[in-house]
Amino acid sequence: MKMKNPAVKERIKGLLDGVTKYDLQDRVKVRRWAKTFAKILNEPLTETQEDQLVNFIIAQKIDPNNMLHLIKLYTMFK
Repeated sequence: MKMKNPAVKERIKGLLDGVTKYDLQDRVKVRRWAKTFAKILNEPLTETQEDQLVNFIIAQKIDPNNMLHLIKLYTMFK
């Protein structure tokens, strides 16, 4: 519901502009983004939730330039 807010959506899209598949496999960068997005969405994350989220994103081996990967992500979080 919070991502439907155009201002929030654009802010997050701006932070992810230019992200590569190598960035999405870097645990430090993914953790930093998770913390940033949680703050933007005003969602408190515990250390365990943060670790689970980072592990999940890395396990997906997402390529932001591959349309099939983006469709998979869209359906996952729909």
